[in-house]
Amino acid sequence: MVNFIIASHGEFAAGIRQSGQMIFGEQENVQVVTFMPNEGPEDLMKKFEDALATFDPEGQVLFLVDLWGGSPFNAASRIQALHEDRMAIITGLNLPMLVEAYGARFTMETAAEIASYLMPVARDGVKTLPETEDVAEAPKESAETAEPAVEAGDVNEVIHTGSATMDVRLARIDSRLLHGQVATAWTKTVAPNRIIVVSDSVSKDELRKTLLTQAAPVGVKVNVVPIQKLVDVWDDPRFKSVKALLLFETPQDVAKAVEGGVKLGEVNIGSMSHSEGKRMLTNAVAVDDEDVKTLEYLRDNGVTFDVRKVPADQGKDVFDLLKKS
Repeated sequence: MVNFIIASHGEFAAGIRQSGQMIFGEQENVQVVTFMPNEGPEDLMKKFEDALATFDPEGQVLFLVDLWGGSPFNAASRIQALHEDRMAIITGLNLPMLVEAYGARFTMETAAEIASYLMPVARDGVKTLPETEDVAEAPKESAETAEPAVEAGDVNEVIHTGSATMDVRLARIDSRLLHGQVATAWTKTVAPNRIIVVSDSVSKDELRKTLLTQAAPVGVKVNVVPIQKLVDVWDDPRFKSVKALLLFETPQDVAKAVEGGVKLGEVNIGSMSHSEGKRMLTNAVAVDDEDVKTLEYLRDNGVTFDVRKVPADQGKDVFDLLKKS
């Protein structure tokens, strides 16, 4: 695994590491170097040397640095120049870059490879509202390569096969639906080409639909559909190219889909928001009696549960948590 050193002027490096952990979970082999106002170049070099001493001396190292030409970059450059075969530097650090870097460590073996991969990722993480017009438009999909969209009204005559044709990579209950942990950590782990928000209420709310589709991670499309639309298409062979990450707000929405015939083997519980009358199972999951009955119904219909906010967390069984509560 490639080692990371996050380096910055001031406490920015420590703060962005904490933000990255909130989204992607705790990470091994990540050190922070902060350059403070009362320090000089030799102090900074000592911090880099101390950070490097915590890694395998022959391991790959990527420096993720705030500013090209600044003191942290200059110190990192002095080190990297002596180890070009196993060290690389990327500057302009932002949060999308960092969480993508965490995911890239699972598939890429060298620091230089990850640095090259992160360049377009960092650019794509910069967006505006209202949107600005791109100077160069991305090429449009051809009719031969375009995947079928799962939008309300896009299927006139439903074809049911009775067995799943859509590749459901993850089904998740999350009261926040699409947010940083889903858009980065889970998307990198399960590699969908489409995130489908399954909700009757959200599908009728044009503002929420717009905000969710705008939150789509790079290279992944987002659709917001009513529950019946998922029931219609989950076993339709025309959707066999869809690698789906399904997001539900509540266990009741999952139960409605299962009642309609959707077959789900495992459902991840990421968050269920607290309200009056609910008890906390974890710091992110709260349930009431109706939720418990719904979870039991789903269990009786072959659904298992994995309580985890991010992939790096240790999974827990919801019924074990209920017993302890």
